[in-house]
Order: sequence, then structure tokens, then C-alpha cells
Amino acid sequence: MSKQQNEPQNEIDASRRRFMIGSVGTSLLMAFGGVSGLVNSPSAQALLASKSFSPNVWIEMNSEGEVLVNIAKAEMGQHVGTAFARIVCDELGADWHSVRIRHVDTDPKWGFMVTGGSWSVFQNFKMLSQAGAAGRIALIEAGAKMLGVSPESCDTEQGFVISGDKKVSFAEIIQRGKFDKILTAEEIKNLPLKPVKQLKLVGKKSQALDIPAKTDGSAKYGIDVEVPGMVYARPIVPPTRYGSKVLEVKDQAAKGIAGYLGYEIITDPSDMIQGWVIVLGETYAAAMNAVKAISVSYQKGPTATVSEEDIQQEGTRLVNDKNQGVLFVDEGDVGAVTDLTETHLTSTYKTASAIHFQLEPLNATVEFIDGVCHVHSGNQWQSLTLPAVAKALGLPAEKVVIHQYYLGGGFGRRLFGDYMIPAALVAQKISKPVKLIFTREDDSIFSQPRSPSVQRFDAAFDGKNALLSVEHALTAGWPTLSMAPGFMPDSVDKKGKIDPFSTSGADHWYSIENHRVRAINNDLAQRTFLPGWLRSVGPGWIGWGVESFMDEIAHQSKQDPVAFRLNLLDGKGKNKAGAERLAHTLKQAKEASGWGEKLAADEGMGVAVCAGQERTMPTWISCVAKVKVNRGTGEVSLKKLTLVVDCGLVVHPDGALAQLEGSVLWGVSLALHEGNAFKEGKISAINLNSYSPLRMNNVPELDIRFVESEEPPVGLGEPGVIAVAPAIGNAIFDAVGVRVRDLPIRADEVKRLLNS
Repeated sequence: MSKQQNEPQNEIDASRRRFMIGSVGTSLLMAFGGVSGLVNSPSAQALLASKSFSPNVWIEMNSEGEVLVNIAKAEMGQHVGTAFARIVCDELGADWHSVRIRHVDTDPKWGFMVTGGSWSVFQNFKMLSQAGAAGRIALIEAGAKMLGVSPESCDTEQGFVISGDKKVSFAEIIQRGKFDKILTAEEIKNLPLKPVKQLKLVGKKSQALDIPAKTDGSAKYGIDVEVPGMVYARPIVPPTRYGSKVLEVKDQAAKGIAGYLGYEIITDPSDMIQGWVIVLGETYAAAMNAVKAISVSYQKGPTATVSEEDIQQEGTRLVNDKNQGVLFVDEGDVGAVTDLTETHLTSTYKTASAIHFQLEPLNATVEFIDGVCHVHSGNQWQSLTLPAVAKALGLPAEKVVIHQYYLGGGFGRRLFGDYMIPAALVAQKISKPVKLIFTREDDSIFSQPRSPSVQRFDAAFDGKNALLSVEHALTAGWPTLSMAPGFMPDSVDKKGKIDPFSTSGADHWYSIENHRVRAINNDLAQRTFLPGWLRSVGPGWIGWGVESFMDEIAHQSKQDPVAFRLNLLDGKGKNKAGAERLAHTLKQAKEASGWGEKLAADEGMGVAVCAGQERTMPTWISCVAKVKVNRGTGEVSLKKLTLVVDCGLVVHPDGALAQLEGSVLWGVSLALHEGNAFKEGKISAINLNSYSPLRMNNVPELDIRFVESEEPPVGLGEPGVIAVAPAIGNAIFDAVGVRVRDLPIRADEVKRLLNS
């Protein structure tokens, strides 16, 4: 028996799309469009002019030859717009200095909008390349006529169509030419894409297009938005996420505050916002100060006494009860092997709550114009958020527009824009534009934390300590269950649904003949808070357990941890090709890190590997951590991280390195510094005096290397997080012989283990 939840997938099915190239006014427009919009009109010009279709790619070239690439993705520091534009313009042969990008709103013509999961470049690379190639061919056909040469003799470069010593600019072609052409799916499929070696923008160093605006202050973030006639608002967040009810509000003390405009108790028909009071002011300072002067009496929700320990204890109970959960992986016969062997290894790994703590606190500005609700804010998943806002307002979805702005950090917190709902409700209630800004404390309390998690592993060995089977049970709160249940597939045993974002990574690339993974939702966590898609999501905590336990197995088998992993990454069966790419990064990391060299006393090296977010989009990473442990205090000093990354073709090297550096340091922060706790039903550490991410003085030496590859690009935003924590934990074991099993790794725990 061999069952697996997912299979590799490297491209998007674009068979239902056509590509249109048309002159509209003085511009040349190019776009992919849905079939439904093309049925009754053969004219690309007419369709592009009316915009009566849903494009995935929309490119505009004006009569000056300037190129505008519209980006239906959120920008939160990852420079997705620059990456997209370079892919298009490389195939097009455009002058990079004439290229601009524009992030668009939620007009239905842009189709499904989500930015997360490290999907953007992975899912759009081929389509963007095809768009550029189609535009190049159209420009060449028109330019060849103007030059009096054959199209076969032409190419494009730096914004010109060139044939020998003759050339004509894109600008002149657009001014003089007329375009009206629709390419079928078959024609799109057969477009000649440039070989990787001929690309002049993709894979080459460059500065992101929006860096000047971000550094000179002209870039507009959600928190910068102001609209005429607006009032300011700050929320009073209730004591529990669900079930709290406002009994009484006393605002007598606030009435003396200049600019205080009163308060509103929010009623949300969608039940997402329960027990909220919104305080209004002529200025934000007035609203902030008024909140401090107002007292609210609540009927608290049913989880008002829940603690972090309660959630972890429930998780432990669930993983220890083999009747709980559904199967995510079921290969071989784990039960039979376990019953026949006498040598077993069992371990339990846990992670604490963690919050996003993005730099820009949550905010939303809402105004109603002619019955349409306009939301101004930064958001990652507009196609999920917009219907939720509409439901809360009692409006049809077409009566809500989300205007997109730069995000001062997303990390998954802004995938679901629940923070827009109270702003929209109060604006609707008072019939005025409202700008709602959360303080850092409000933001933290209203966070969507990475759930506390518990994993249990059971391994069985033969008489020579060779690994025979691994049984893995994992539990946490599931974000997809609450926010997007339609995205949950059936379990492999067909006994229930699975949150893929809370199980990915457990279906790793090691060849283990008998392997079973049982996934369990922690219902207490689910009822206490809204679990979030924090950066790297499930693999961020699942990888901690998997790679730490693999290290335990290696030592049980008396094998070097690198050699042990390489033996299991044999590329057999379902792991064909993929495991070999992962093994290649591991060999490179071993060499780059100096694995096996003699180290000073109490220093150690640890290794871990990961394959990104999902088997359907693997990014191959191997990580070696070098640490020094203070036996007296238990303090762990992270001296160096060495990573070798195979992400296929690197589209934007500067952006790719920045993504890796950011995600790796995020992994360090989660491993050694960040860790929150529920107390009386809500997160207890709500500002930087009590919640401590990684600081500058604790940043280790980083050695990050990319494998040269012409394979299709895959995601980079999150995979760098995953292998860091287990590599550090394994290095601690190598240094001083103690096995840490809880994240974050605290000095007190290391000291306790050393003294036990």
C-alpha cells in the first residue's frame, strides 16, 4: 500500500485562456483572458478596450515605448512586481529602464487574488514568459513590415526590433502600427520561449523597481491613507476571540478629552467580530487616549480561562490517543512492523504560540461612495477577505472594493483581512469615512497566532538498529479550517478532511518503507483563537519535529547524521528526482560548512533539510548550524548558518537572497527568541517589552549559496525558515549531548537538561 496526499506539479493549466494583443487609443495592450469573455467577440481590440474579461497578465505599452506591468499581487518587501516585470520584459526584449509596475485593486477583471505560500513566481513564471514572447512576436511582425525585412531576420533588444543594421523602436511601432490579434491556447503553448542562456534580465543582478519609492517615502502604505471627512478610530478588543458580549460601557472620563467623538458597539452578522467597541476621535491621539479612559464590562466567552498549558496538554492527549485524527500518509504496514520488533524510539516535540508582529500595525480606512464600500488597506488574500467584508456589511460582493497598498510586513497575518470588518461596520453605522488603526497591543491581542503544536514520533528498529518504520502524530489549531475550509482535501483514509497547511512537511522525501502520519485538529486551540498562516505555516513547526527526530534516529543507528540522511534520500519510488536534488544540496552544505571538522569545547554542528512548503512546490534546502553552548547558563550562541538552496532558476538574485536572509533570520528568531503564551484566553506578550524577536547583535554569520539551475523557479518566501530550528537543536546535541524538544529553545531548559 502506498498513498500520498500530493503529487509534484510544476505548471499551471492555462488551457482555458487566450492571449490578446490590441491597439487601444495610443497604447498597445496585451493580456491573457478567460474563455467566457471571448465567446461573442473575435476582436482583441474590443475586448481590451472594454476590459470585459479576467486577465492574469495585463501589460500596457504607450506611444513612448514605456511598459507598464500590472501586478495583481501584494507587495510586502518581497519585490514580486520586479520579479514579474523582469520575466515579461526579458521575453519581450524591452528596455528595462522604461518599465514600471502598478499594483491593482480588486476589480473582478483581475481574477482570483492571493499572495502567499511562496506561490507567486512559481505559479506565474510560464504564463508571464508566454505573455512576453507573444508580445515580442507581434512587435517583430509589425516592425519587420516597417523595416522591409522578413520577421525571421528580426529580434528585439532594449526596446527595438532589430534586423542586421536596421532597427525601429517599440515606440514608433506602436505609434504607426495597429494590433488586433488573439492567440489560442494551442498557439500560446507553442510560443518559442528564450533558452535560459539567452535571458538578459532573469537571473541577473538588479535593483528592485520600487526601492526608490520605499526609501524616499513616496511609497504609500495602508497606514498612510487619508480620505476627506474621515474620523479616526481605535478598537477595544474583547477578552476572548469568540463569545464575549459587551454588557456596559462607561465613557464619562473620556468626555473631557479634546476631540473625543464617542464610541460604537459593533454587531457583526458574520460573527467574526464579537464583543467589540470602537472608539472614535477627531484625531488618532484622541481615540487612543479615550480608549484608556473608557471601561467596558463583558460577559466573557467560554475560553476566558484557557492557558498555553491547557492547549499543550490537550495536544499531548490527542497525539497519544491512536484513535484520534485522520491519516495524511499511510505507507507500508507500520502496525505490523512495530509489533514484531523490540527496539523502539519515542519522542514528543512541541512549539509554543508565535505571532506575526509585522512592523506596520493593522489598519483599514473605509468610505462609502454611492453605495459602494471602498476599503483602503494592505491585504494578501483579497479574494478571501472581500466576501467576508461583504457578508458582515450585508452587501453583495460587487458592492465592495479593496484598494491595495504596500504592506509593512505580512508574513501571513494579512492573508485574511478580518481587521477590515470593524472599520467597515462602524463606517456603515455612522455614515462617515473611518480610519481604524490598531496599536501594537491591539494588533497582538487580535493576532492570528501560529498555534501551539505537539508531535509524537515512534520509530521501530531491527536487531542491528536499522530503521524499519516511523509513526508520526501531529496536532495544532488549523487556520484553513476556520478561514478557508473549502481548501481542505480528504484524508488518505477518507475519514475526514485535512488542513494541508498544517500537515505539509510530514510527507517528506525520505524513503521509509513503513511510514504513517496521523493529523489531528486541536479543538481547544481552535475554539480559543483564530489560528494563523504564519510564515512557513505547518512546515515551520512540523520540520522542527521531523528533522530533530531524524537526528535522534541517526544517533540510535550509530550513523553520522549527514550520511544517514543521504542514505534515505535515495530518490526511489515517489521520491524520484526530488530526493536527489535535496541530497545534492546536502552534499554541498556538508562541504561548505566544514562538516566533521574538529571544533572547540562545547561547540557543535547540526544539520537539517527541508523541501519548502509542499511536495507540489518543493524548494530544496540543506542547513548546517554551528553553535556554542554555555554549560553554566544554558545560553546558546548561534555562530554560523550555512545553507545551500536549489530553487530552480533564480529570477531576481537580489530579491532571492533578501528572501532567504529574511526567512532564515525569521527561523533563528522562532528557534531561540520568539515564543508567546496564552493566559486567561488570550496572548499574554503583546509588545516588545515582553515579546522579543531576534535582535541585531544576535544575528549569526550567514553563508547562503544557490545551486545553479535551469529548472522552473519555485517559491522562496518561506522555505528558508524551516530547517533552521532543527539544525540548531541538532547542533546543541552535538555540542553538549542534550536533546531539546521544545521551541523556542530557552537557556533554562538547556541548563535543566544539562543538569538532569
